[in-house]
Amino acid sequence: MNIKVQRIIDGDNGQEGLKMPGNKNENKNENKNNNHKILVSPPPLALRAGHYLPTLIFLGLAVHLVLPQLASVESSLQVIRTMALWAVLLAAVAELISYIGYGYLINSILAIVNQQLSILKGACITLAAASMGMLAGGTLGNAAATYSWVRKSGVSAEGSGLAGTLPTIFNNAILTLLAAAGIVHLLLAHELSTIQFYAFLLILSILSFGVAAVSWGRNHRARFKAVALGIASSFARLLRRPFTPTSTENSVSRLFAALDILHDGGWQFPALLAAFSIGFDALTLYLFFIAAGHPVGLEVLLIGYGLPLLFGKMAFVVPGGVGVVESTMIALYTGLGVPSSVAVVVVLGYRVFSFWIPTLVGFPIAFYLQRKGS
Repeated sequence: MNIKVQRIIDGDNGQEGLKMPGNKNENKNENKNNNHKILVSPPPLALRAGHYLPTLIFLGLAVHLVLPQLASVESSLQVIRTMALWAVLLAAVAELISYIGYGYLINSILAIVNQQLSILKGACITLAAASMGMLAGGTLGNAAATYSWVRKSGVSAEGSGLAGTLPTIFNNAILTLLAAAGIVHLLLAHELSTIQFYAFLLILSILSFGVAAVSWGRNHRARFKAVALGIASSFARLLRRPFTPTSTENSVSRLFAALDILHDGGWQFPALLAAFSIGFDALTLYLFFIAAGHPVGLEVLLIGYGLPLLFGKMAFVVPGGVGVVESTMIALYTGLGVPSSVAVVVVLGYRVFSFWIPTLVGFPIAFYLQRKGS
């Protein structure tokens, strides 16, 4: 009897091997095992307070990027003096509910692999991981911190890997949809200068290309990983930083492992919870508009909301997107007819509630979680 043997190349490690032809169930089980191995490998996490001081100083300086946009300090102060306190307090409540929603999100993700974590613990880990990610590796640092602390809470390695990967995927996907819808609206319904038109068209093209690239990469993983390594290496040279291919390889592998698990089902409820949390975060911004006495329509609110936050994530060189988010958001709302003094106060107030306070609260929680688990 002749047995046909296939010569294959492992897309994850580039090693050649021999594989006997099997049925679809065997291939599916093999994919699940590979995904499990990828997700259970812990990403590195190191908390060194001394390394954060320069970044904190940089963050403080970055805030001053917004100050030149104060068209009239007196007008902005007048807006602050006349703000409705009840709306500001409701904005604080809305942001708190948003972070509780992220606790539910982590719990719903763990339910995919029959694990669980308390809602409060999930919310605290989200706060702490966001603070650490801002100062140590961005999205990768956030994922590493989430994995570490969820794992130390008694959750399986696979569940911890999903908790560190899927929230970012859901959040970025929702922000991309909001940003794309906002750009399309600006292109179709508003008069834009030639420069603005081509700038927004370029951004929309980049977003579309990113979605298409990930979709293509699921079926061509080895080639996608090679391209990702090339891009990461180029950025490392540009920024004059050491390049570690393993970090990029693991990140790509984790992304596709998580997408594979989502493809098998169970993603609908976590996606809904991610939208819930983002919705209450946007409500925080809307309540600041009400507090300033200048409520805006849902269309205007979302156009100025999604794109700047996505910009902040894309501008990974700037921790937390500080300066990038504020300046872009203020410029968009001003262009949509919001008075500049109102736009400045509303956006800065929103960022205090959605970014600065959670970040400052997240640091002591992070060190507590790290010391408790060590």
